[in-house]
Amino acid sequence: MGKGFFKVPKAINEPVKSYAKGTPEREAVLKAYKELWNATVDVPLYIGAEQIRTGKTKTMTAPHDHQHKVGTYHLAEKQHVEKAIATALEARKKWASLPWQERAAIFLKAAELIAGPYRAKINAATMIAQSKTIHQAEIDSACELIDFLRFNVAFMADIYNDQPISSEGIWNRVEYRPLEGFIYAVTPFNFTAISGNLPASAALMGNVVIWKPSNAQVFSANVIMEVFKEAGLPDGVINFINGDAAMITETLLASPDFAGIHFTGSTGVFQDIWKKIGNNIHNYKTYPKIVGETGGKDFIVVHPSAISKQVATAITRGAFEFQGQKCSAASRVYLPKSKADEILNFVKEDVLSFKMGSPEDMENFITAVIHEGSFDKLAKYIDQAKADADAEVFVGGNYDKSKGYFIEPTVIVTTNPKYTTMETELFGPVVTVYVYDDAKWEETLKLVDETSEYALTGAVFSQDRYALSQAIKALEDAAGNFYINDKPTGAVVGQQPFGGARASGTNDKAGSAQNLLRWVSPRLIKETFVPPVDYRYPFLG
Repeated sequence: MGKGFFKVPKAINEPVKSYAKGTPEREAVLKAYKELWNATVDVPLYIGAEQIRTGKTKTMTAPHDHQHKVGTYHLAEKQHVEKAIATALEARKKWASLPWQERAAIFLKAAELIAGPYRAKINAATMIAQSKTIHQAEIDSACELIDFLRFNVAFMADIYNDQPISSEGIWNRVEYRPLEGFIYAVTPFNFTAISGNLPASAALMGNVVIWKPSNAQVFSANVIMEVFKEAGLPDGVINFINGDAAMITETLLASPDFAGIHFTGSTGVFQDIWKKIGNNIHNYKTYPKIVGETGGKDFIVVHPSAISKQVATAITRGAFEFQGQKCSAASRVYLPKSKADEILNFVKEDVLSFKMGSPEDMENFITAVIHEGSFDKLAKYIDQAKADADAEVFVGGNYDKSKGYFIEPTVIVTTNPKYTTMETELFGPVVTVYVYDDAKWEETLKLVDETSEYALTGAVFSQDRYALSQAIKALEDAAGNFYINDKPTGAVVGQQPFGGARASGTNDKAGSAQNLLRWVSPRLIKETFVPPVDYRYPFLG
C-alpha cells in the first residue's frame, strides 16, 4: 500500500571510464579478464529458484581464440520451457501487485552493482564472449546497461504520473497494469546492455519474463543473471533458458498466456515469429504486444561542402568499431566525386594504422567477428567483390580463421549504386562506397532512400544548411535515428531513443518511456462521488 508520492533518484548517464595506462579500472578489468579466461563457467537454466543443469551442454569459446574453452551452458528441453511458463505465471501473482517503488529499488540496486563491484567482471565477460575492446565493452555492458536500469525507473515514474483530468464531483485515475500473461525476451549477441534491458524493462513494469539470450552471448548474460539475483529480484520474475530456438519459441508462442515479445535480432526470424503469433491469435487471452528491433543497412551520405577528415573519421568509427557488428554500423556510403579521393585516402590511412587481435591487448582497435558462420559469410562477399567488374576492394580484404575469426576491415568501392553489398546487411567490418556526381545531390538522396528495405540509422555530412534541410526531408522515412555531421552509431539512453522502421523493426525506441509503455495495459478508473438518483435530464422539461 502506498504511503507517499515517492520521487526516484535523478537519472544521470554513467560516465565512461578511460582505461588509459596506469588507471585502476584498466588493472581491474585485466585481472577480471585473466580470472574468467582461466576458469570454466557452467551456466545453468534459471527457472524460479532452481538452477537446472540438464546434462545436455554446448561449449563456449572466445571468437578471438576459438579453441579456448571458457565454459559450457545447459540446453532446455520442452518440459523445461513449460516449467518456465508455469513458474513465471505463479511469480506474477506477487510481482504484479508489488508496489512500484519496490520494483524500482531492485533495478536501481542492479545499476549500482554494475557501476561498482560487477563493473570489471561484466566488462571482462563481454570482452571474452563478444570480442569487444575495453572501450566497446565499457560503453555497452557497463554504461549503457546502467543507464537503461536507472533511466527506466525514471521513465516509469513519469508514466505513472501521467494522469487524466477530473471534472467536478468525479475522480479519474489511470493505473498502468502489467500485461496479463508472460513476456518472451529474445536478445542478440552484440550488446550486453540490450541483453539486460529487454527482460528488465518488461519486468520493471510488473511483468514476468522468459528470457532466451543469444547462444553467442550466454557467457556475459550469465553475469547479468548474477547481478539480478544479488539485487534481490524475486525468483521466477525473469527466467533464463537456452537451447533450440525453434523449439523454445514454438512452445512459448503456443501458450494462451503469451502476452508479448521483446525482441532484438534478425529480420527474418522476427517476421517468422510475427507470422506464428498471427496464426495463434485465436488461442491467446490477450492480443500480444510485439516489439522488435531487427536489421539495418545504415548509410552516410556526404554533400560536396562536407569536411573530408570529419567524414573519414565517421566512416572509420561507424563502420569498423566492434568489427561493424552493430545494427547501426555504417555499411553504405555516398561520396561526391569532388571529395571522394581525399576522403577515401584518409580512410585508407586509418585502416592501415589499425592493430587487430585479442581485446586483452588494449592496443588493438579490431578484434574478431562473432563466429564461423559470420566469418564465412563475410569472406564470401569480399571474394565476390574482388571478382566483380563493378566493384573493387580499395583497402583490406584479407581474412584468417586459423586462431580466431579475424576479418580485415574492408572498404569496397562500387560503380553500381545497387551493388549487392550496398543492399545486403553483412554485419561485419565491410563498408561499400558509391561515388556520385556532385550535381546529382537530390538524385542521390532519392537513391539513398530507395536502396534499402531497412530504416534504422543514417547520417548526412554537410556544411551547407540548405543541403542539410533537403536531406532531412528527403530521408524522413529512411532512418529512425538520423545523425547530422556525426557517425550513425551511438545512442545514449535518455538522449537518443533508439529504433527504426521499415524492415528494421517496430520503432518502439529503447532508452525512452515509449518502450516502457508497450509493457503496460492501462486501466481507467472513474469514481463518481455523488451519483444521480433520477434518470431525467433537464431537456426533458
